[in-house]
Amino acid sequence: MSVTHTPDREPKVTAELAAEHGLKPDEYASMLESVGRTPTLTELGIYSVMWSEHCSYKSSRVWLKKLPTTAPWVICGPGENAGVIDIGDGQAAIFKMESHNHPSFIEPYQGAATGVGGILRDVFTMGARPVANLNALRFGEPANPKTRHLVAGVVAGIGGYGNCVGVPTVGGETNFHKAYNGNCLVNAMTVGVAQTDKIFYSKAAGVGKPVVYVGSKTGRDGIHGATMSSAEFTEDSEAKRPTVQVGDPFTEKLLIEACLELMATDAIVAIQDMGAAGLTSSSVEMAGKGGLGIDLDLDAVPQREAGMTPYEIMLSESQERMLMILEPGREEEAKRIFDKWELDFAVIGKLTDNGRMVIRMHGHTWCDVELAPLFDKAPLYNRPTEPTPPQAEIAAADAPLKASARDTLLALMGTPDLASRRWIWEQYDSQVGADTMIGPGGDAALVRVHGTPKALAMTTDCTPRYCYADPVRGGAQAVAEAYRNIITVGALPLAITDNMNFGNPEKPRIMGQFAGCIEGMAEACRVLDFPVVSGNVSLYNETNGEGILPTPAIGGVGLLKDSTLAIGSGVKAEGDVVLLFGETKGHVGQSLYLREVHGREEGAPPPVDLAAERRAGDLVRGLIEARTLTACHDLADGGLAVGLAEMALRGKKGIALTGLEAADAGLLFGEDQGRYLVTVAAGDVAAVTDAAKAAGVPVTTLGTVGGDAITGLGGGALALADLREVHEGWLPGYMAGDA
Repeated sequence: MSVTHTPDREPKVTAELAAEHGLKPDEYASMLESVGRTPTLTELGIYSVMWSEHCSYKSSRVWLKKLPTTAPWVICGPGENAGVIDIGDGQAAIFKMESHNHPSFIEPYQGAATGVGGILRDVFTMGARPVANLNALRFGEPANPKTRHLVAGVVAGIGGYGNCVGVPTVGGETNFHKAYNGNCLVNAMTVGVAQTDKIFYSKAAGVGKPVVYVGSKTGRDGIHGATMSSAEFTEDSEAKRPTVQVGDPFTEKLLIEACLELMATDAIVAIQDMGAAGLTSSSVEMAGKGGLGIDLDLDAVPQREAGMTPYEIMLSESQERMLMILEPGREEEAKRIFDKWELDFAVIGKLTDNGRMVIRMHGHTWCDVELAPLFDKAPLYNRPTEPTPPQAEIAAADAPLKASARDTLLALMGTPDLASRRWIWEQYDSQVGADTMIGPGGDAALVRVHGTPKALAMTTDCTPRYCYADPVRGGAQAVAEAYRNIITVGALPLAITDNMNFGNPEKPRIMGQFAGCIEGMAEACRVLDFPVVSGNVSLYNETNGEGILPTPAIGGVGLLKDSTLAIGSGVKAEGDVVLLFGETKGHVGQSLYLREVHGREEGAPPPVDLAAERRAGDLVRGLIEARTLTACHDLADGGLAVGLAEMALRGKKGIALTGLEAADAGLLFGEDQGRYLVTVAAGDVAAVTDAAKAAGVPVTTLGTVGGDAITGLGGGALALADLREVHEGWLPGYMAGDA
């Protein structure tokens, strides 16, 4: 911009312009009262992003407070960039999951790539070195003309960024459903490790201390990204492509190393990444947490485009940028580090004691407002909720097998939700860093804590169809499944991060789904000692009024103190005995069997007995610690038969089953919760059975490991070669255009 451009030459702020920025009439009225005059365009932009759903959580805060967030091992819960838990020996695990749904639907490669970059910054800004990435992806039905394009772009974006930045992508999940046709979900999770005495927070302190900008230059990409992510999609959403940020993983790698090097000193007072709403949110949140004001000189902000206005600079969501408060006199020391890593470094302002946000550029004042209303006085809504009507339980007898058990299992293993995801995860580097012990394709990933005997277990889980049918049960089940998956590798589940993906909260039905899922999650977290330490809320995931399935994605993290105890989910030795822990009643409501075989997406989802989950989890973990189990796999989508097939395929050995020849669809494909398949050496069966009975956990002997087929299922032997061809063939064929 030329120096002749002044605030009085900007467009006059009106109620209509405020509406274009996403502010409701009553919100605009509150803003006028707060500012005490007609705001400048820059002030309107700042208010609009800070009061957006994406930044303020104005519809969800009242419900999020119901989640349990504390435990003796929790160092920092929700409210910071990421959650922090103690993992012993002066070390902490720092992790979070967040969404990049709207950007990924508009521009899948950059949307997904910058989602990875953003969550990495949330973790390393707290002093952690990132050690693992995961992702939870939901796409529309495969027949939708846009789905293949979105899958290709999102997967390439995740791999392109994560592989280049040098952090392994070790796990996640991918599902398909028509409810996501107009709004895919891309939830990214990062786990890092830090020293407990070197954890950094975003609360600013110290009047007069310098505000420092580091990283990449500021451009015009991403402007209004936070506002765009707080609105429904329409047919015109493709026009929002300019609001999608552009990422540079090589710069991010330099930024990680530079920040960690500076963090080794005592120069940093506070640090915050520039995520949604960029320089606006980072400066407001840092000063707001400290109860201070902030004075910024935008002439000093490194810019990569000519003529940028204060409005554009403050709202830009250009990637790979951080904001810091430094100790006075340490600027040159810090600058030398960032110069070495060839990154921009600029002192752009200072902290003040007047509680105001003041922005200057070209000799003019473009913003001068009280900061508190931006930080903690955004509109807060207790929106009406409408409960989801309960659905009837469905008896297994009402959904009989239509073919032999063998042929039904073969068909299910090639359906979109059960087919192998190898085509996806082979595009991700899961081994960089050489600490990945269990990578993609298992129940939970396991990553060694470098230089120690410990390992961190991690997973992402949610069953949206359950949440749609019964939000309370669905919310509890999502937490319980994350708990089970961490147990299967021998780890102690410690905490979760959540990503709450829902439709328009202004609709009571949608808000009721949110409230119900929170209720179920909260109860599961309490019973399982599995608190919530961080998270993200993504609302307005709708297109033309059609919302997604309620999807409270859960990212779980656990600790395995002795990584040599780790076991996988693939069968191991010939002659091992296969046991089932947990009660099977044959619950087929909302099961994949019911949907794929009978075309019925209905019924109540399976109940979740949290006390039984705890008993079974403690039993399994104790047996793994005793080195008694040789493999372990939790049962979820597809039920018992699918779980057996997955264990056989992963271990590349067959299973000879006994007593299942006449089993019905409920027993074979029902999705009863709280169950584990395990294998043990034949000589240990009696001891394991006694331990299960003593723990109050039902146990059933199913068969033995051996051969190259699954036998005894009904309908003849199912060769592993045939099973593998079907299981691994669907996704590559679909992406090649063959399906």
